[in-house]
Amino acid sequence: MEITKSTILPISKKAGVGMHFASLAGAYGVGDIGDSALAFIDKLVEMKIHVWQFLPTGPTAYGDSPYQPLSAFAGNEMLIGIEPLIRLGLLSAGEAEVLTGLSSGQVDYGQLIPRKHALLTRAAERFSSVANAGLQDAYKKFLELHGKLWLNDYAVYRILKSMHDERPWPEWDRSFVHRDPDAMQQVEESNRKAIENIKIIQFLFDQQWQTLRQYARENAVLLFGDMPIYIALDSADAWAHPEILMVDKNGRPSHIAGVPPDYFSKDGQLWGNPLYDWSFHESNGYQWWIERIQHAAGQMDLVRIDHFRGFEAYWSVEFGAETARDGKWIPGPGAALFDSMKEALGTLPIVAEDLGVITPEVDALRHRHNIPGMKVLQFEVGDPAFDLSDIHENCVCYTGTHDNDTTVGWFRGGNEDTRSEQEVIETRKNAMKVTGGSEETIHEDMIRLAFNSQARLAIVPMQDYLGLGSESRLNIPGTTSNNWRWRVTEEQLSPEFCKSVANLTKEAARS
Repeated sequence: MEITKSTILPISKKAGVGMHFASLAGAYGVGDIGDSALAFIDKLVEMKIHVWQFLPTGPTAYGDSPYQPLSAFAGNEMLIGIEPLIRLGLLSAGEAEVLTGLSSGQVDYGQLIPRKHALLTRAAERFSSVANAGLQDAYKKFLELHGKLWLNDYAVYRILKSMHDERPWPEWDRSFVHRDPDAMQQVEESNRKAIENIKIIQFLFDQQWQTLRQYARENAVLLFGDMPIYIALDSADAWAHPEILMVDKNGRPSHIAGVPPDYFSKDGQLWGNPLYDWSFHESNGYQWWIERIQHAAGQMDLVRIDHFRGFEAYWSVEFGAETARDGKWIPGPGAALFDSMKEALGTLPIVAEDLGVITPEVDALRHRHNIPGMKVLQFEVGDPAFDLSDIHENCVCYTGTHDNDTTVGWFRGGNEDTRSEQEVIETRKNAMKVTGGSEETIHEDMIRLAFNSQARLAIVPMQDYLGLGSESRLNIPGTTSNNWRWRVTEEQLSPEFCKSVANLTKEAARS
């Protein structure tokens, strides 16, 4: 099949970075979309990097995974910058000191979340008396734009979740599971101020995000977001719109999502997300998906949809199964979904995560809509038949992703590696043969390999630019603890380091 040029990737070759917002440097226990993010864009300018790819930015729950957000539309309040709130007069510097004693080397979510939540609530409570007229008007417009679509449901959901000791909504009192009108009215009236605070906090996230996006545009940096294909059962979307999912009237799924055994797990991955009721989505013209993509496009220049192959066929596992081994492939919506989204929205700013078990039908779906795919060198160079020319221009080439070990850790073979010792040795030989490099310079050698590919966009995780080992790995798929914690330090992003990266991008004509 002929590969046509993409309409969404940069026209000329560009270099990018993979960097989770929480991993940014900063003084308040976690990276943020405020001053931390603006300072990082300044670093990207120094490094001659024009694309910043980040992980999903929705509010997280148990396990802190950005891929199991409590909402497909809301922002993660833990990523709100503290300094802008101080400048607005919503917080004082003294009050914010409760966060400055937290670790700067990793995110301690257990310590961070209650402290920052208390601060943000305090800022929200002051909003009506402190915010100027312009900010008050902007808040009213935010409510008009987002209230009925998702914000009202999200705010009430968070109140109810708190009332039920943070348990998932299918475990709530039946009146709230079924959204009984009288029960809903009573809880909204008795929690009016708390609901308003949640809405204000979401507004503050949006304000900082729009500042970030404008600053990125001024500095010619594209924002490249990441969207999980599935939503969490424990989410405002599932609670407010159970009809979009394959769940019963009490919110219990019969089957859940995952993938069969693969590179990351011999038992497959059991994600646990409820599956979509694609017949319902088809019946109303895929309206929920159109709204979701439209919302994302309002925040980002590019959107990578995780597990793209699930649109062609998805792995269905019976609820209660201990592993994902005994699932089966079921046809997805296919081209009809993308035809509907394109008709409603025009050009779709989508990149497909097309890793794993990819069939000709999945490739055909992606090519039909001219959606760029992915190539991950950690997967590619282990094949003795690897040829760099096979990586075409209409794709995004990675050294590794957030789910991989760092390139240095992968090369050495870390404790969590699923490969045999012999496979690691063979991969090392192939990697050095393909790159022409050495054990000491493997991270830079792999970066050069990605940069020298025909892919119009090459993304490198920050850990690979820095040459860090397995201790800096961000996530181990199939595990639920000690992930998403790594943070970069200001010292690591020194002028000398930025210059060295700029030399790599200029050398490959990607600057």
